[in-house]
Amino acid sequence: MVFLFLIAALVALLLDPVVRGLQRCRLPRGLSVALVYLSFLAALVLVIVAVATAVVGQTKTATDRFNGYFANRHGTIGQTSADRDVDRLQQWLNTHHLKSVHIRKRGHKLVRQIQQRDVGKYTHKIVTFVEGAAISIGKTLFSLVLLIVVSVYMLLDMERFGRAIDRRHPPRRGEDTLLRSMEHALASYVRGQVLLSLIIGTSAGFGLWVFAAVGLLPHAQQYALLFGVVVAVTEVIPYLGPWLGAIPPLAYAVVVHPISALWVALLFLGIHQIEGHVVVPNVMGNALRLHPLLVIFGLVAGAEIYGLPGALTALPLLAVARAIWEFFADRVHLEPWSGGGDVPVEVELAKTRTLRP
Repeated sequence: MVFLFLIAALVALLLDPVVRGLQRCRLPRGLSVALVYLSFLAALVLVIVAVATAVVGQTKTATDRFNGYFANRHGTIGQTSADRDVDRLQQWLNTHHLKSVHIRKRGHKLVRQIQQRDVGKYTHKIVTFVEGAAISIGKTLFSLVLLIVVSVYMLLDMERFGRAIDRRHPPRRGEDTLLRSMEHALASYVRGQVLLSLIIGTSAGFGLWVFAAVGLLPHAQQYALLFGVVVAVTEVIPYLGPWLGAIPPLAYAVVVHPISALWVALLFLGIHQIEGHVVVPNVMGNALRLHPLLVIFGLVAGAEIYGLPGALTALPLLAVARAIWEFFADRVHLEPWSGGGDVPVEVELAKTRTLRP
């Protein structure tokens, strides 16, 4: 319950500036809230449909290519692409003074085992799983009705809530109200996260496209954009994002050309190092203005309390907490301790009655 209301509050704080912008066009607040949420839901539907269609379509294409890699035979001797790659790898070892390493026989045996186990059956299961996962994610997103309802009520009463806070804790001259400070902190977090995702996603997609152009990752030109989008989305998860985003291109490289997986791993290792030492300190450091240890503590605490959703909302909650702390830091004063010595205490003596014999 507490986590649900925290998420609803974050959503309301993020959308409140948009609602105020519509109110400046002389629209009632209720109508402004309705327009914002209808636009948000329409955009969400488009994103879900586009992502689900792209993921399912690209998965089908990749599985067809996987089937062809192990099943389609070429040439007069009827070798598959997998058999050819095994021979090429053995030839590469032989030309680099590694003739003692014999992998041709074992490699062809592994290819025959994969062919005998009906690759198409397993790839069909993968496609079915991806389709089911896409449908489940869509249903889960649309089942968050309670979260939307709570955030709508919060957004409708945001002005009243802000006036109540200002009466109790009025802002000083030239200072933003507490509500506006929290909104600015969340807006800064969103701008920093979007910029970070764009930088990392573009770098990964462009790097994979270059690898495909020079032949280090065959047939990856048509997947470079999709892999870049995946990396940009997973970048929302701090620290783990770059490694999670590297899984799809690595899996593709292992299937298409195992040697190219080494180049893909080196690419993402370099991206991770640049992200950790250059991009994140300059982008998210300026956006959140938080110490890295506090960020790590927030992520670990969020993950322990509520799993992945807790880790995802840890940084925006920390941004809001920083805004609240900065607002009240100069307003909280502790009474100084008095000087040394005993503290005088008033004592009322009880009256005693004398008994006469």
